[in-house]
This record gives sequence, structure tokens and C-alpha cells, in this order.
Amino acid sequence: MSQKHVFNVTMTCGGCSGAVTRVLKRLDGVENIDIDMEGQKVTVTSTLDSDKLLETIKKTGKECSYVDVA
Repeated sequence: MSQKHVFNVTMTCGGCSGAVTRVLKRLDGVENIDIDMEGQKVTVTSTLDSDKLLETIKKTGKECSYVDVA
């Protein structure tokens, strides 16, 4: 079952958000990615658990943390 997971991610430019989008799109089970640059939030609709998604976002080198299920 899919859930919406919300993460705080430090992003300063389009390159930052592009990097986050690229790594998440590579995962099977990710259905949608919504990036809020102004709010520094990433919402991911996925069948994967939050730990796997957080680990993947961290691979970009961006500071990030899990907020909650939306």
C-alpha cells in the first residue's frame, strides 16, 4: 500500500532538487515526488518504508530528516 512520506531536505537550487528527484526515481516503488523548494520539503508517495527513502535521499549529500506520513 502506498503512503505519502514527508522529509525536510536542505535544497538551495534547482540542481539540489534535481539530484533528489533523480535518486528517488531510480527506486522501484516510488510513485510520485513533490518538491517544495521554498518550504524545503520533499513529499514522496511510495510503497517503500521511510528508512529506505531517507537513506536514498542522504546519498545526495543533502541534509535531510524524516517528518511524518502525510
